[in-house]
Amino acid sequence: QVQLVESGGGLVQAGGSLRLSCAASGSIFSIGAMGWYRQAPGKMREFVAHITTGGTTTYADSVKGRFTISRDNAKNTVYLQMNSLKPEDTAVYYCKADVVDLRLAPSSWWGQGTQVTVSS
Repeated sequence: QVQLVESGGGLVQAGGSLRLSCAASGSIFSIGAMGWYRQAPGKMREFVAHITTGGTTTYADSVKGRFTISRDNAKNTVYLQMNSLKPEDTAVYYCKADVVDLRLAPSSWWGQGTQVTVSS
């Protein structure tokens, strides 16, 4: 079993910043790509940012220049620094990790989500 635990969400005013963290634990042999997704009320879950093991990053156009994804491989943790937040960034944010477990079986895991609310 693998667990992903997110933290760092909350309520912030437009223009403010938040930093999300997601720590992976459990029966982990190795972790590949990690990423962040979000889901606003009444909308589909959408891609936000992605980072490979080597540190190559990809962003949704809507967050480019405002959000920064990073990871600490020693801590099995991925971060999302969110600056210049807008009300339309309000959503539940989920992390995702591609994991090879101790049986050497690959699979993808999701966190439980953390709420980010941006007030205007």
